[in-house]
Amino acid sequence: MHRLPGKPGSCWTGTAEGTGYPPLEGSAHAETVVVGAGIVGLTTALRLLEAGRPVIVVEALRIGRQVTGRSTAKITTQHRLIYRDLIDSLGFDRARDYAQANSAGAEQIKRWIAEHGIGCDLETKPAYAYTQDPALRARIAAEADAARQLGLAAEVLDSAPLPFDTAGALRFPDQAQFNPARYLTGLATVVEALGGQIHENSRVQAIDEASRWRVATDGGTVEAGNVVVATNMSIKSPVDMSGRTQPRSHVAMAFRIDDPLVIDGMFITVEEPTRSLRTGRDADGPLLVALGPHFATGQDGNVASRFAELQGWARTHLPVRKVAWRWCNEDYDTADRIAYAGEPAPEKAPGFHVATGFNAWGITNGTAAGLMIADRIAGRPCPWTALYDPTRPYPEDFHKSGDSQSIVSSPDEIAPGQGGVIMRGEDKIAAWRDEAGTLSLLSATCTHKGCTVTWNNADRTWDCPCHGSIFAADGTVIHGPAKEPLPNFE
Repeated sequence: MHRLPGKPGSCWTGTAEGTGYPPLEGSAHAETVVVGAGIVGLTTALRLLEAGRPVIVVEALRIGRQVTGRSTAKITTQHRLIYRDLIDSLGFDRARDYAQANSAGAEQIKRWIAEHGIGCDLETKPAYAYTQDPALRARIAAEADAARQLGLAAEVLDSAPLPFDTAGALRFPDQAQFNPARYLTGLATVVEALGGQIHENSRVQAIDEASRWRVATDGGTVEAGNVVVATNMSIKSPVDMSGRTQPRSHVAMAFRIDDPLVIDGMFITVEEPTRSLRTGRDADGPLLVALGPHFATGQDGNVASRFAELQGWARTHLPVRKVAWRWCNEDYDTADRIAYAGEPAPEKAPGFHVATGFNAWGITNGTAAGLMIADRIAGRPCPWTALYDPTRPYPEDFHKSGDSQSIVSSPDEIAPGQGGVIMRGEDKIAAWRDEAGTLSLLSATCTHKGCTVTWNNADRTWDCPCHGSIFAADGTVIHGPAKEPLPNFE
């Protein structure tokens, strides 16, 4: 495989301030413990602290370096074409709740940025959902009508303001974009200033219930009346969340550009394959960020080819220069396109809250979910409880697991810097070579529910094709639902 262009990693995390919160050690107590310091977790924590409620946040890695910090970071209520579909499938009231929740999430982000002086490159931009297929103009018009019925500003254009031909667009004015990693590090600073405790490099290994919830990491424990599992996929829940969701990934590239206004707005296609565009910047200047179509996590045996395809498309359609950054990101889809958030079993497991399944629109939805969870803990009413209900009905056949896409017959097939899965009788071996050619062997069995992992030849990770756990090349957990690393193969 040829070497991919650009620096591996998100352009947002590459320019965010470093953090150095200490790992959890010993025993601690709080009213609420939040597991995960992404946008849901830190929103929940800050909202609770504003209400005078004590909170401890534990993060497995570093703040801003995971899913939120690798997103496109569009602060928008335009989620491709969704409102006509929600009205038709769930009814007007539920669609209105979705519009209002995401509007509130967007406004809360902007208020906190202004109130606390968080430097995160916030820019007001219009959002466009565009098409190159004239047959889809009717769908765009129907979406605009639905959005306006729900109180959102929307207009239909004959074409999108892009440097290539389009056949129509839906425009939402006065939306925004920002650097999500810098926003999270800014929120963390505010959380600590208001008395919240934050612990990084503190991966949760167990969540148990006694007289209170007990959250245990390798270094310590927190006992709390409430626990909020704000990880990408819930690492524990009294109601199975992995079967209600489908893990999905996409690739992203940030290109150098000469003109920071080469596109003025945030753009996403109506049709497949998905193309999503926005501008941004890093320490070396302006960037154009492009996303490719999503795919089921761990069910693609050649993720690197997706970067090559995306680069070719961008060079054909846009005035971009060299690739500066490249990365993969993951989210979870739900059948009805609405996240699961809240208290899944208030009678069986009171005080246990989850949030997952944001369908790639986690900036505003994640903020709304965090606000809702915090308000429930603080005893405040919230109108979105039914919208995000984590126990609402779902089709039993929605989740689609897969098999490993990295099967090789011999280690001889594995080049330096690459990996593959070798089947030897009952043994499933995840083998990878470092750049020097040294071969390392791990178990290829995901420590979540036993599926066989796939080698991601772009990010050099082991990805689970069943429930979306992602492991580093050496087997350590990047994010769950798995909590334990892939063990060495003896």
